[in-house]
Amino acid sequence: MQKIFIVIPAYNEKNSISHVVDGLLREGYKDIVVVDDCSTDSTARVAEKAGAVVLRHIINRGQGAALRTGMDYAIMKGADIIINFDADGQHNPKEVKDLVRPIIKKEADVALGSRFLKKGSNIPLAKKIVLKLGVLFTFIFSGIWLTDTHNGFRALSRKAAQMIEIKQDRMEHASEIIDQIKRKRIKYTEVPVTIMYTPYSVKKGQSALNSIRIAWRLVWSRFLR
Repeated sequence: MQKIFIVIPAYNEKNSISHVVDGLLREGYKDIVVVDDCSTDSTARVAEKAGAVVLRHIINRGQGAALRTGMDYAIMKGADIIINFDADGQHNPKEVKDLVRPIIKKEADVALGSRFLKKGSNIPLAKKIVLKLGVLFTFIFSGIWLTDTHNGFRALSRKAAQMIEIKQDRMEHASEIIDQIKRKRIKYTEVPVTIMYTPYSVKKGQSALNSIRIAWRLVWSRFLR
């Protein structure tokens, strides 16, 4: 039996985190780790009450740093597979089994969720344009062609999680992970998933301007390497 850990970075998600944790528990996933990135609300308390293990950052560091904290903890606790899962309710707990399948079958070490391979994701038009531009940017930046490059729903084998070093504390980590998959020749696949957009999740999401800032910081960091 594979030991599956779900790692959820969270910042001020008291309104959604209980629903997210409960959905995963109902699907049978017991090892749920919420990394509270110095929230100013009751995210940590609500997540603990819902049944998750909660790790806390004493300062706000960003989603990349929160993922790194959670993944390091999962590895230390003996995880065979680590799932990255968002705290805002966009991801479907029922689809975790689809993400882990290629890893369990030894077909890949990383399974990347793609909202463009499955009907059902109600993607706002502006968001869709930004995501498609992200696909092009990732191909130019990393030389890897994917259908969806900024999807936080992904699964990693223990081996892949140990190979990938998340150094970007904030949202640049998504492109950084893909870049390392390419450079370190980690076997990957894309898996169709559904991303559900609600007024709440859209409000919490990245703006187009911030996406441009993220791309610029990634390019700049490449020159500094």
